[in-house]
Amino acid sequence: MKLLAVRRLWRILRVSVRYRLDDLLFALPLPWHLRILQILMPWRWLPRSPSTLSRGAALRLALEDLGPVFIKFGQILSTRRDLLPPDIADEMAKLQDQVPPFSSDLAIKLIEEQLGASIDEVFKTFSSTPLASASIAQVHAAQLRTGEDVVVKVIRPNLKPIIAQDIAWLLLLASLAERASPEARRLHPKEVVSDYEKTIYDELDLLREAANASQLRRNFSESPLLYVPQIYWQWSRPKVLVMERIYGLQVSDMPALIDQGTDLKKLAERGVEIFFTQVFRDSFFHADMHPGNIFVSTHTPWDPQYIAIDCGIIGSLTPEDQDYLARNLLAFFKRDYRKVAQLHIDSGWVPSHTRINEFEAAIRTVCEPIFELPLKDISFGHLLLHLFNTARRFDMEVQPQLVLLQKTLLNIEGLGRQLYPDLDLWSTAQPYLERWMRERYMPKHILGNVQQQIEKLPHLANMVRDSFEKMSNPPKPVHNTQLWLNTLLGVGLLVGGAQLGLAFQLEAWPAWLMVSAGLCLVLRR
Repeated sequence: MKLLAVRRLWRILRVSVRYRLDDLLFALPLPWHLRILQILMPWRWLPRSPSTLSRGAALRLALEDLGPVFIKFGQILSTRRDLLPPDIADEMAKLQDQVPPFSSDLAIKLIEEQLGASIDEVFKTFSSTPLASASIAQVHAAQLRTGEDVVVKVIRPNLKPIIAQDIAWLLLLASLAERASPEARRLHPKEVVSDYEKTIYDELDLLREAANASQLRRNFSESPLLYVPQIYWQWSRPKVLVMERIYGLQVSDMPALIDQGTDLKKLAERGVEIFFTQVFRDSFFHADMHPGNIFVSTHTPWDPQYIAIDCGIIGSLTPEDQDYLARNLLAFFKRDYRKVAQLHIDSGWVPSHTRINEFEAAIRTVCEPIFELPLKDISFGHLLLHLFNTARRFDMEVQPQLVLLQKTLLNIEGLGRQLYPDLDLWSTAQPYLERWMRERYMPKHILGNVQQQIEKLPHLANMVRDSFEKMSNPPKPVHNTQLWLNTLLGVGLLVGGAQLGLAFQLEAWPAWLMVSAGLCLVLRR
């Protein structure tokens, strides 16, 4: 693994020098010892590209040369035009769907191997020229024998060895960082790299993407907000995916959206609503929402509908994560920084010995300036920097399970800035979150959760009984299984009622009902 990492590091250095990226680095105000390193290091003698390339083009070509992991990084950068110079942002945008394609003959060969049939047997027409080409796969237009217009997605060949080398290098770098710096250990870099490794390998299995797309399509089957293309399962394989061809405008094509009279304000607001619906209602969200994967329907521009493709990266949250995030966001909206600080301490994200007054003051200093401002006037880059400094000061630990969510939030913000800079992200999101919290604590939802817990009780009772039987000196066997079930159910109701009463300022009767029922069951003999 380390040998792979060293070999890959040498290649990264060679590519960086070839495209003169070291010149960009050393153009920055660096310490004197790095200036000496620039002169002494032998990489300055490696072959270099012509200096006529712009810095944005040089960076894009370098990322393309280094492969899918680095291209993904460029795609993420492309969504944050507010943080990049315009020339670099324009070049990074080309990485979304304009990565150089591989040979069409090789693509056809791979498709035929996966389908076990010739192209002519499956498709009435097949375009050898790719519609789009990205870091992991490229897409060809086709028509099935039954007449449906489709696109055929095929995985690039020989990706796994390149990805393995990149991940090995990143893991080595993360290990060195953790050994060298307590600050790095707090950020859990090895866990972040491991999560990214799983994510990018999942993208290499197109059947997983097909399953994700089918689920997302069902989740929004009755919604005017989002359309997801149909999957043709009979012609889909691990390295080939056949799905309905969609006709829409790319969300980044602002002139075309304006020409067709798209309601950009409504489009931006619906993007926020789609995100929160996926995260909180479904706990199943599209986590690769760069502009190359998002289109806008041309049918009703006054009532715009999004179209989502490429569901290879999907995120989900546990109920605990959902509840924690919603309560934090609502506390932010209400400027209840005391509650935000308390929630962080209760969740264990900051140490229990943290002085809540100091933490509250730090959060207020960071967040107060962002409210009552349109999105165009908010620098989320500076906000993130301030939050990071606050986190470092109070030893807040990064939660690796939320990395995908954080990346998706950045993408949403980038799209919002582009579509409608005056969008007030907070006022758009707050009503949705308040409605979700009310529904979460409605009797119907609470009873559903209680029913789920009841269904688990026989299993829990068996576990308790088995643990007693395995003890060397077990207590007197309990013959009344119903007593155990009642006690466990009562404890569950007590805990759930207490959490409900403390979690949200709503009508108190559901909490009192649960606590009363729990006491009756626990005290019953």
